[in-house]
Amino acid sequence: MQFHIEAIEVGNRLQNYIWMLIDQQTQHVVAIDPTQADLVLDYCTQHQLRLKQIWITHKHADHIGGVAELRHTTHATVYAPLAEQDHIVYADHWLQDDDTFQFSDLNVDVMATAGHTHGHICYFIDALDALFCGDTLFAMGCGRLFEGTATQMYRTLNRLAALPPRTQVYCTHEYTLNNAEFALSIEPENMLLQQRHAKVQTLRQQGLNTLPSTIALELQTNPFLRCQSAEEFGHLRRLKDLF
Repeated sequence: MQFHIEAIEVGNRLQNYIWMLIDQQTQHVVAIDPTQADLVLDYCTQHQLRLKQIWITHKHADHIGGVAELRHTTHATVYAPLAEQDHIVYADHWLQDDDTFQFSDLNVDVMATAGHTHGHICYFIDALDALFCGDTLFAMGCGRLFEGTATQMYRTLNRLAALPPRTQVYCTHEYTLNNAEFALSIEPENMLLQQRHAKVQTLRQQGLNTLPSTIALELQTNPFLRCQSAEEFGHLRRLKDLF
């Protein structure tokens, strides 16, 4: 396969992952939400890769912390959400809903996904069945509503849920075990959720990554994708904030 996706585990308190999208023919690579520049630079050196692009989903420090140094060091092209232009200093291309651009011969579709922040965007690559969704959709969870409303996030999650079921979900934090425990408190009789929780427990005991997920799996086991109204979603999000 020409393209390969790998995770760099940051090892910080927020359990960030930096996703690396690699073109194995050219050895060019994209870094998505680079928390720390040194981790990306070391990875590229180790694997003999050239950083060509940086994609930012939103403005929070753990998603943009490495951008300035990476851009200065590698001259990589930076893509970022237009709606957060006032908070993200370094970008070459400002993106909004339904924009498209290319990495190698891949078409990348931009989706506006307000909720976690007002200007949050996701990157969808149909040819790879890949969604890089930052802090919008998590494995068995979703992002906190720091700026957006429950209605906005409910609509956003419904939009992501309508992507092809085989879509791989590359979110940016290893929150899966805690999310699974909360989901089980909401749907204790969900057998698929019980099985997934057990699998996640085993993976984390072994120090292994639980991601990516898929849209199909999230539809079966993520209570936030199973809400029937924005009001129900808002109630569930408040419960999770207190969990």
